[in-house]
Amino acid sequence: MPQTLTTIGFDADDTLWHTERLFRLTQERFAELLKDFTDPAHLHDRLLEAERRNVGHYGFGVKGFVLSMIETAIEVTDEKVPASVISELMACGRDMLAHPIDLLPNVAEVVGALAESHRLILITKGDLLDQERKLAQSGLGELFSWVEIVSNKTETVYAETFARHADGPERAMMVGDSMRSDILPALAAGSWAVHVPNGPAWALEAAETPKNHPRFVALSQLTDVLQTIKNIK
Repeated sequence: MPQTLTTIGFDADDTLWHTERLFRLTQERFAELLKDFTDPAHLHDRLLEAERRNVGHYGFGVKGFVLSMIETAIEVTDEKVPASVISELMACGRDMLAHPIDLLPNVAEVVGALAESHRLILITKGDLLDQERKLAQSGLGELFSWVEIVSNKTETVYAETFARHADGPERAMMVGDSMRSDILPALAAGSWAVHVPNGPAWALEAAETPKNHPRFVALSQLTDVLQTIKNIK
C-alpha cells in the first residue's frame, strides 16, 4: 500500500524556533521609550493599528515591525518624538535581525526523524534575508528538500507548493503555530494541518479553530506529530 502522507510542511517562526517573544520584548522597550507620551495599553492598540495598516505594504517581519513602531511613535507624540527614540528603535530592529536562533524544544529530533521517512518542505513568510539567515543558523537547512519564503500564506501558495515540489496537497501535511497562516489555508488547499501553538498568538494571526474538520489535528507539543502521522491511514 502506498504511503498516505509523503510530505510534511513546516512553518518556521515559533514552530521551529522562538520569534514572538523577541517581538514582545522589543515592544516592552518601545513602551518604556514612550512612557512620557502615552500609556502602554493605548500604545499597544495604536501599534497594532499601524501593523494592520502596513502589513500589506511592508510585509511580515522585523523591518515592517520597526517601521510601524516609528510611525506609531510619530503619531502618539504629535510629531514631537525625539530623534534619539527613533534612533533607538532602529537599533532595536538591528538587534532583532542579528539575534541568535533559539530552537524550540525537541525540534531537531522531530525534524530529523521525519526527514528519514518523508519529504520536508519549509514554508515561511517574512523578510527573505532574515528568514534565510535564521534557517542557516538553525542547522536544519539540509533536512528540507525545498524552502518556500513567501509574502503571505494562502490556499494557492499551499496548493501550488505541494503540487510543484511534492505529490499534491492531499498527500501533504502542514505543521505550524498560526491558525490563520498555517492551518486554515492548508486545509482549504486539501492538506492535513497540525496546530502546535507556542504561547499567545499575535493578534493579526488569530483565527477561529476549525470545527470537526477531518484533516485538522490540534497538539500541545511538537513531539506528538510523530505519533499523529503514524495514525493517519
